[in-house]
Amino acid sequence: MTVAVGAKTDVGLKRPHNEDFLCVDSETGLYVVCDGLGGRNAGEVASRLAVQVIQQHMSEARRNANLPMVGAYDRRFSPLTNRLASAIRLANQAIREAAKNRPDQEGMGTTVVSAMLSGQALSVAHVGDSRMYLIRGNTIEPLTEDHSLVAEQVRMGILTEEEAELSPQQNIITRALGLDDAVEVELGEVPLRQGDQLLLCSDGLTRCVKPDEILEVVRREKDPQAAAERLVERANAAGGLDNTTVILLSIQHGAGNRPVRRVWNGLRI
Repeated sequence: MTVAVGAKTDVGLKRPHNEDFLCVDSETGLYVVCDGLGGRNAGEVASRLAVQVIQQHMSEARRNANLPMVGAYDRRFSPLTNRLASAIRLANQAIREAAKNRPDQEGMGTTVVSAMLSGQALSVAHVGDSRMYLIRGNTIEPLTEDHSLVAEQVRMGILTEEEAELSPQQNIITRALGLDDAVEVELGEVPLRQGDQLLLCSDGLTRCVKPDEILEVVRREKDPQAAAERLVERANAAGGLDNTTVILLSIQHGAGNRPVRRVWNGLRI
């Protein structure tokens, strides 16, 4: 399978510095977006540390099949998806430990959305309100659900989608790395098809650019890097309220037209 990648991170128009951090590791198939929590100390430190720990843990697991897992193994998911969850839990521990040793970093945290590709299979793991979308044909579908107060209120029927977009509480995160000693990582697995595209992004994009606008940009721009840059431009044109980070993956060759349920045979992780 051949994957073309576009990536872009930008400080936006309102923030003094960029607290987002990303990982594009095409060799291992790992892609990560982290968004340091605004209003907390050292959000940029937390996001950078999370990416570094996740990438290192996944690399070590490739070299050492017996590397211990962090946290409970969920048998509903593949070894690779469980390994990604393990890496995120380890990142949570690292952020908590760093905050204990540095008073100026107390309370720092970050969201994370991560993808791991293996053959035609996609592993998804996330915490917080950074998102992943699957773009297939002329449709765009969220692969993650926000861990935020307004998202929970929408799921409970307390707010409509339109009311949530206007809520003054839309920035309240209910789950993130660094907030507690243990973190619940939400997992998923998706079979991919040739022509599929995956978008990982921080909420700097989704607060300003609607899914149908995202779809329109990605469909128009054939080059993933050009599409990533146009999406950031759209977010800034809409106010640039936050840092914006996007990773766009385009599955170009080698994936069959029929989805494959499991492709984990022979996986060393």
